[in-house]
Amino acid sequence: MNKDQEIAMVTDCQHGDKKAMDTLVRQMQKPVYNAAYRMLGDPDEAADVTQATFLNVFENIQQFDPRYRLFSWTYRIAMNEAIDQLKRRKRTEPLEHSPVSDADLPQETVATSQLCSEVQATLMELTEEHRAVIVLRHFGDCSYRDIGRILQLPEKTVKSRLFTARQQMKNKLHQHGVFSS
Repeated sequence: MNKDQEIAMVTDCQHGDKKAMDTLVRQMQKPVYNAAYRMLGDPDEAADVTQATFLNVFENIQQFDPRYRLFSWTYRIAMNEAIDQLKRRKRTEPLEHSPVSDADLPQETVATSQLCSEVQATLMELTEEHRAVIVLRHFGDCSYRDIGRILQLPEKTVKSRLFTARQQMKNKLHQHGVFSS
């Protein structure tokens, strides 16, 4: 969606247009859920964060600054919600990793599923800051500029943090035997 369409949608949402709100959710729900899932590693928590994100978006749509992209603004809300959920989780219970069941799946699907599970588990070992840049860059296809806006960081910090996060992922995947030299 181009900037003019985005501004029109925001204006319609600000005026309480349910159709515009529905369109916004339909267009952004999957990327927001995916980012939340990659941050949290739990589908139920990701769904809760997604719902909270859109509630927050609609409660605060009047404060949206049209100089920025709606996508970046929404992602910032989603990442903040995910980080808040991680903080709540730390106070209540440890993360349990439950891999996908291998029963009755073709061999290639099992291998792919195991790799995805291993990558997700490794991602969950990173700090919130490093996980956020990996999720936004590689799973959200965000530019460095967009990541900076979402996380409210200078672009140079985003690049540095992403470099460190990639190195950590690579090292952890090597340690887990996922990739050999």
